[in-house]
Parts: sequence; C-alpha cells; structure tokens
Amino acid sequence: MDDDLNLGIFNPALLNSTMTKQVALSYLPYFDGVKMGFGSYAHHFDSIRTTFSGTVQFVDYGTFTRTEGDGAEIGTFRAGEYVFQIGASRALDSLFSVGANVKFITSSLDTYNATGWAADLGAVYAKKSLGLTVAALVKNIGFVSSSYTDAKEKLPFEVQLGVTYKFKHAPFRLGINLENLQQWDLTYDDPVQQVSIDPTTGDEVVQKVSFGTKTLLHLVPNVEILLGRYFHVRAGFDFRRRRELKVDAKGGISGLCFGAGVRVSKFHISYGFAQYHLAGISNTITLATRFNDFRRPPPGQEKPRKAKRAKKAEEVPIVPEG
Repeated sequence: MDDDLNLGIFNPALLNSTMTKQVALSYLPYFDGVKMGFGSYAHHFDSIRTTFSGTVQFVDYGTFTRTEGDGAEIGTFRAGEYVFQIGASRALDSLFSVGANVKFITSSLDTYNATGWAADLGAVYAKKSLGLTVAALVKNIGFVSSSYTDAKEKLPFEVQLGVTYKFKHAPFRLGINLENLQQWDLTYDDPVQQVSIDPTTGDEVVQKVSFGTKTLLHLVPNVEILLGRYFHVRAGFDFRRRRELKVDAKGGISGLCFGAGVRVSKFHISYGFAQYHLAGISNTITLATRFNDFRRPPPGQEKPRKAKRAKKAEEVPIVPEG
C-alpha cells in the first residue's frame, strides 16, 4: 500500500487517495522492435470516498512485409494490441480496501481483429503498524467477444496472492507472490527434451516432478531496499520463468529481475531489468508525477520553512554604528 500509481494499475485495491491527480507513463522497448507500455491517471473523489484510474496499455508489434505466395513483396501491414481500462478502489476501514478494473481488450493483425471484455477484482489488508500487507487479486474474469478464428478462446484467468513485510528498524521490505493459484500443476511436457531409455527394460524413463518443484513454480520471492525517502532498489526471482526459459548449457540469469527508483524534484523515475532468455533482455522505464506538485500554493499558504526563515530574520537585532 503505497502512493505509487503503477501498483494500482494491476491491483485496483491498491488505488488510494494519495494517488489523486497522479499520472504514470511506462515504456518498454522489447525484442525485435516490439514496443510495450502504458499511460495512466488517477483521481480521488472525497464525496464518495473512492479513487478512480484510467489506463491505456499497448503492444506495438511494428511493421511487417506483405508478400504473395511466391514471396513477391506487395506492401506492408501493422499489428498491435490495446487495453482500455477503468479502475476504482474504496477503503472499507483503516485496514481493508477493495477494488475492481473493467477492461476492453482489442487485438489487430492487418485487417483482422479480435476483442474481449474482462474484469479484475482485488482486496488488500494493510496493517502499517506491523509493516504487513496482504493483497489478493483475481485477473481476467470475462470472455472473448470476437476472435481471429471460429474456435472459442478463453482469457488468461489467474488468481494471485501477495504478502510483504516491512521491518520496523531495518531499511528493507521482504515479499512473496503466489501466482496461478487457480491451477496446481504448472509443469508441461517439453517437446525438445531428450527421451531417456532404461537399459535394462528398454522402457522410456518417466521423470516425475516432485511436490516441492510444483510448489516453487507458483512462488516469486522479492525484496525492496529503502534507502531513504527518495531512493529504493528492488529484486525478484521467478522460479517458473527460470525453469521454462533457461538454456541447460548456459542458464544465465533467466528468471531474475531487479530495478531501482529515485525521486527527483517532482518526478518519480523507475527502471526495471529482466532477462527472460539468453536471446535478449528487457529494460523498462517508468515516469510518475502528480499535477498538484506543479501548482503554486495560495497566498498565505507557503511552506512553513520559508515563513520561519523570514521570522528569524526579523528577530536579528540591529547593532548601531560605532
């Protein structure tokens, strides 16, 4: 539970009054010219004690060459996807908050289009005196209204649970996210995995996945180091991403992500790094600011520090010459 609008975009229950008139912009230059990002704005209404947000997310796959069946080039076409989202959150009391997102999703590939409608439901328990936050999220409750083919498709429904704990006398926060709780077994048959044969029986050796491994595939532990009010460092590790995308001969740092954030003047700048595969990395830049910070205070409401200095100057005695 923070004043960071980027968190409220993905779990609407984290939207709160401190985010009012805050805007957040994010950009990710992805693999092979793919571009991703979002823009969001939040506003709190005291009369109904509710915080709203409006967000547009996009994925731009770039320009492709259009060809004939024999390979002759006859032009170009584009492809992309967008999410138009409205979120709302309300605090039930000093500990519990609930929120919801409503999303319209559209995907285009040249002249072909697909659309869908979805909702996210979130709830948060935040006990600041203990440094404890527990957040639950149910994502993508909805349906595909039109698809590229006649086959019926489903949205990527998911249930998540996150817990963070801030130590009272230490500058860091520990957390753990549990993902895809709607499905216990997240393992799959790797089509490129070599088949082992038992030399005695000649039968194929079936490698069973242990209970512990299945549990780890749901876990994403993370840590946040708080270096004062204006700088922080974050890191996380995704066991499932590591297992599915690493190269056996050279695992690299697949599954690891880290980032940093700094407040400069009226802006909050964040950077995120992640390596999904040896084929490339991702670098995400996010900028957040609050419109109210650019407004001049009304006359008589200047910062107390300036008034104090003026008063102190008036109290300095005047020493007569000579």
